[in-house]
Amino acid sequence: MSVYSMTGFASVKRTVGAAGLSARIGLEVKSVNSRFLDATLRLSDELRALEMPLREKLAHRIKRGKVELRAWVERDETGAVPQPSAQALQRLAQVQDQVRVWLPDAASLSVSDAMRLASANPHAGSTVTPEEVLAAADELLSDFTAAREREGARLADMISERLRALRTLADQCEPLVPQAVAQARDRFVQRFTQALEQAGAPVTSQAAQERALTEASAYAIRVDVAEELSRLRGHLSEVADQLKRGGDLGKRLDFLVQELHREANTLGAKSPVLEMSRMSVDMKVLIEQIREQVQNIE
Repeated sequence: MSVYSMTGFASVKRTVGAAGLSARIGLEVKSVNSRFLDATLRLSDELRALEMPLREKLAHRIKRGKVELRAWVERDETGAVPQPSAQALQRLAQVQDQVRVWLPDAASLSVSDAMRLASANPHAGSTVTPEEVLAAADELLSDFTAAREREGARLADMISERLRALRTLADQCEPLVPQAVAQARDRFVQRFTQALEQAGAPVTSQAAQERALTEASAYAIRVDVAEELSRLRGHLSEVADQLKRGGDLGKRLDFLVQELHREANTLGAKSPVLEMSRMSVDMKVLIEQIREQVQNIE
C-alpha cells in the first residue's frame, strides 16, 4: 500500500445537460493535517440533499485530516431562450393590471421580467441529477487520492533519508561504547583511590580494592548505552517497515518517533564521552525532522 499525506487539493468541473441549457458542476476539496477526520461540506442550495452521500464517500476514502469539500452548480443559458406559455403571459398581464389599480405609477414589466416570471421552469432541460454529482465526486476523490499519494511518497522519501542518517550515527556510536565504558571505569577507580588517600584510608587494602572495582563496575553499567543503541536500531527498522507497508500509519509512526526521541535522550544523558553526546544531539535534530514530516501522514 501507499503512504498518503493528509495535505492535498483537487478540483473537478463537469458540463451536463443539453446544449444551450447546460449546467456546469463544480467540486473542490482540500485538506490539512488533523488528529481525526474533520469534514466540512459547503454545498449550494440545490445540492444540500446530497450531503450524506458525499460525506460517506469522503469517509470511505479518507481516514484522517481536516477536509473541506465545496460543490456548486453553474447554469449556461446563453444559447437558448425559455418559451413561456400563453396562459402564463395572460396571467402575468392580469396581475400587472391589478397592481396598477392600486399603484398607477408602477413601471411596466420589461421583456426580461416577463420572460423570467412567466417561465414555469427557467432551468428546464438543465436539471442536475444526483448520479451526475456523485459521479463527479468520485472523479474528484480519485484525483485527490492521487495527489495525496504523490505527497505521501515525497514525505516517505524524506523520512527514509533521515532514517539512513540515524543508522549512520548509530554505527559511529557503537565502537565508542566499549571505550566509553572502560574510560568511565578507570576514571571512577582513580577518583575512588584519590578520595581514600585524602581520607587517610589504606588504599592498598584488599577491601578497598574490591570496593573500588565493585563501584566502578556498577558505574560502568549505568553509562553503558549499548542497550539504547539496540532499541534505537529496532525502532528505525520498524519505521522503515511501516513506510513499506503503507496505509493508515500516521499514528503508529508518531508513537515510534516518540520512542526514538526517548532513546536519543537517554543516550545523551548516559554517555560519558563528549563525542557521543554530540552524536546524540545530531540524532535528536534528525528525529525532530522526522516528527515534522510524520505529522502530515494519514
